[in-house]
Amino acid sequence: MGNVHWTQIKKYIPKVLQWFLNICLIVLSLILSFLLIKELIEFFKILFIDGSNDYQLFLANILLFFLYFEFITMIVKYFKEDYHFPLRYFLYIGITAMIRLIIVEHDHPKDTLIYSFVILILIISYFIINVTPLERPKTSLFPGNKTSTK
Repeated sequence: MGNVHWTQIKKYIPKVLQWFLNICLIVLSLILSFLLIKELIEFFKILFIDGSNDYQLFLANILLFFLYFEFITMIVKYFKEDYHFPLRYFLYIGITAMIRLIIVEHDHPKDTLIYSFVILILIISYFIINVTPLERPKTSLFPGNKTSTK
């Protein structure tokens, strides 16, 4: 009797956790949407009300806008692809964040060089992801290995 009860609990735990995760992601997407709209209003303030010519600030705000946009897109993809975060979106976000960091904090050349290397590593990672096949090979590449996915 106790074993049947534990089996039912084990069946419901992943479902409850998935629902909790989904609700949290929906709340997060609403917060990010609010921040995205707030950033859009900030654009108009910088361009039309303040009349500022600080293009560095404007470009940094554009990249922050894209970070919010990419996070929301990643959450949408999560629900469309059956609860799976595509790795390439994390790479997009990382590249955009590093470009924003270079634009905002470009006072120290060594840091800028390190940020550039990080961008290069992220781009190489993206290239590797694109050339790697999505499915595992049907047979092993190693002659002595008996494992096969047939």
